[in-house]
Amino acid sequence: MEQELGTLENKLEQLIKVSSRLRAENHHLRQELAHAVSSNRVCNDKLAGAKARLEKLLLSLPEETV
Repeated sequence: MEQELGTLENKLEQLIKVSSRLRAENHHLRQELAHAVSSNRVCNDKLAGAKARLEKLLLSLPEETV
């Protein structure tokens, strides 16, 4: 009985450690995801701005005559 309780205690300690590690890793991954989403938003904004400038430039070019 004493040995079984010891084994159970060890397994519980391992479970707590793994749970703690996974919680920290999950937090870290959430931060990375938030950063990636923010970075993606910035890139999309820059791309939209470049597209608008390019479209404006294309409209200002004279049409090609053949």
